[in-house]
Amino acid sequence: MSTAAARTPITGVVITLNEAASIEACLTSLERVCDELIVVDSGSADDTCALARAFGARVIEQPYLGDGPQKNVGPKAATHRWVLSLDADERLTDEAVTAISALQLADTPHDGFALRRRNFIGSRWVKRCGWYPDYCLRLFDRDRTAFSDSRQHSSVQARSPQALDADIEHYSFANLAELFTKAGGRFSTRAAKIMYLKGKKVNACSPLIHGANAFVRKYLFQRGCLAGLDGLSVSLSAGVNAYLKYAKLLEFQRDPQVREREDFNQVW
Repeated sequence: MSTAAARTPITGVVITLNEAASIEACLTSLERVCDELIVVDSGSADDTCALARAFGARVIEQPYLGDGPQKNVGPKAATHRWVLSLDADERLTDEAVTAISALQLADTPHDGFALRRRNFIGSRWVKRCGWYPDYCLRLFDRDRTAFSDSRQHSSVQARSPQALDADIEHYSFANLAELFTKAGGRFSTRAAKIMYLKGKKVNACSPLIHGANAFVRKYLFQRGCLAGLDGLSVSLSAGVNAYLKYAKLLEFQRDPQVREREDFNQVW
């Protein structure tokens, strides 16, 4: 039984899609402070669900609804009021386990608690480019708050949160190649589709302007220049992502053939 069980029980929740390589490590991390584990899977073709069930987690199979709605499925099905939500590529540090275990959740005035997030490329912790401290509210009272309905980059809408002096680890990208392939692929395409469906209009200058702004913000204002090759790479990736996002949107606006070949019902 976890330390947290002696106090107020916590349900750990993870949303997954083809996370067989990481789900066991994530659940092992959550098990240190949680009394119940729920995995909400959106159609994995690998062994994610089997591994989660073998670990003892309850698996809910749910076609993907978008970030916020999907992350709210698990908390609604939870046995306990307090929910700790992690992504499959995130882990609790020892200090996070200690900080969470010490909380008096039964009578706290706070409806949520945020932790700093250490973002990694491979095994390298990137501390610049706005990647740290990257506060994420992950422990919350489901009776008082929830993730927003936003289908992209949703967050818990707590009214009286508190930041904990502790970190979680986020293994964002396996290597530099993945950093660029995700930015140039599904990240920018999804964002372009969302903007197109919302009716956003751009011109020929937009990709260059937004790409340059994203690079300068990361490299200079968020001090990526002090983080060596990784800082430069993160900044360039942000610029590429922004450039392609607006270039793809402009292409959707200008080229009916490209637009007709794209399935705008498959944004998520």
